[in-house]
Amino acid sequence: MRQSSLVVVANRLPIDDSVAPDGACEWRRSPGGLVGALHPLLRHTPATWVGWAGGAGSAPALPDVDGVRMHTVALSRDDLRDHYEGFSNATLWPLYHDAVEQPQHHRRWWEAYQRVNQRFAEATAEVAEQGGIVWVQDYHLQLVPGLLRALRPDLRIGFFLHVPFPPPELFMQLPRRAELLRGMLGADLVGFQRAQAAHNFAQLVTKVLELPATDRRIGIDDRVVRIGAFPVSIDTAEMAALAARPEVAARARRLRRDLGDPRQVILSVDRMDYTKGIEQRLKAYSELLASGDVKVRDTVLVQVAMPSRERVGQYQILRERIEREVGRINGEFGRVGEPAIHYLTQPFDRAELAALYRVADVMAVTPLRDGMNLVAKEYVAARVDGAGALLLSEFAGTAAELPEAYLVNPHDLEGLKQGLCAALRASPTDVGQRMRAMRAYLHQHDIRAWARSYLSALDEAGALINRLASTDGTLDGAARVPAPATPAASPATHHAGG
Repeated sequence: MRQSSLVVVANRLPIDDSVAPDGACEWRRSPGGLVGALHPLLRHTPATWVGWAGGAGSAPALPDVDGVRMHTVALSRDDLRDHYEGFSNATLWPLYHDAVEQPQHHRRWWEAYQRVNQRFAEATAEVAEQGGIVWVQDYHLQLVPGLLRALRPDLRIGFFLHVPFPPPELFMQLPRRAELLRGMLGADLVGFQRAQAAHNFAQLVTKVLELPATDRRIGIDDRVVRIGAFPVSIDTAEMAALAARPEVAARARRLRRDLGDPRQVILSVDRMDYTKGIEQRLKAYSELLASGDVKVRDTVLVQVAMPSRERVGQYQILRERIEREVGRINGEFGRVGEPAIHYLTQPFDRAELAALYRVADVMAVTPLRDGMNLVAKEYVAARVDGAGALLLSEFAGTAAELPEAYLVNPHDLEGLKQGLCAALRASPTDVGQRMRAMRAYLHQHDIRAWARSYLSALDEAGALINRLASTDGTLDGAARVPAPATPAASPATHHAGG
């Protein structure tokens, strides 16, 4: 079996669900952002990706994609129901997003979560070369680092959580909280999107496991686990180059004509999820139409809502509610040939998304809670013309990096309406100044900077472990090692005065 020095482990493989007649596979750009984040890195790095290929049953053999080996993990229908739809997305997901929906707890879900995490750990142990690096991704696989360390203590293991990590008072609700924390602590480096999440994690480790911890390091057994914030980003240059293509610019002009050539276009691109604040956004827009602050003949809202987790009951109910509200708004405020909202659920390729970004005078990204939100960064990167206003939720991780956006509290309906009006009515000078600042920041903090920051810290974590092993190996020894620079320091420093 061929082995790799870098192994990425994620719930899904980064490919489309079908293989072409010639046997070729293509990268699948998932709406969740993970594939879009890692794709540019792995295309140029020999690696193996361990994940589920989609569908229930045996694990199919798949060809390499852009030089990256695809190693599939089989999931049964019971696994999908209890691990993915159950514990991952009906227990952890809502809990990690401020319990916007009530988390559910079932013992068989936890048993499935353990079973599937063990399967992923065993698959990873097979393909990782001696002393290799393994990078485990996200909340579906929080037990994998600990399980993998038991199987392959020679590996350097990183774990990165793409979603928020909750405050102690929420996490403490979990019946299996200690096991989840210990699973994550199997890693040499645990990364989060924001420094607050790392702080929450350190507090919980101290409270639940009674381990010595700071916001940078945690002592467990004879090891030191480093923690920190590594805000994920995008391939800024790739999106800018795509948006600058003449055919994309021409497509943007056609889209605007197809929308009735309105004076202003508002765009939202979301995965269909109750954390994205779609209902609150629609209500705010409806009230602006009712008050006359926004008029259909002048302004149009394009809402792209890509289906997600369609087998989960909460998501089916959410889609029904949103579609009913869109129908009500269009029925009440739309005109023949002039709908108030253009509602789209089909997937878009990258070029079409870039054209939509270039059309949008205002990009409304207003989740109730989000680990990062790469759509906001894509919009900024795509605005090669220096125009466009970003309306951004304070509760998206992106807000800490892009404070020049028009920031709003999506839970505050009046504040959301005021923020939308401010973005719509902003002067070109104000819009341009904000966009220039955000674009300059993203060019410095792109996907490659994120990967370098994380992998360099993981390498340093390994060096730290080696130093400890060569001394007395005690936790007291760890405390004497000078603290490294905080990985998240550059975004915080960049915005300290702005």
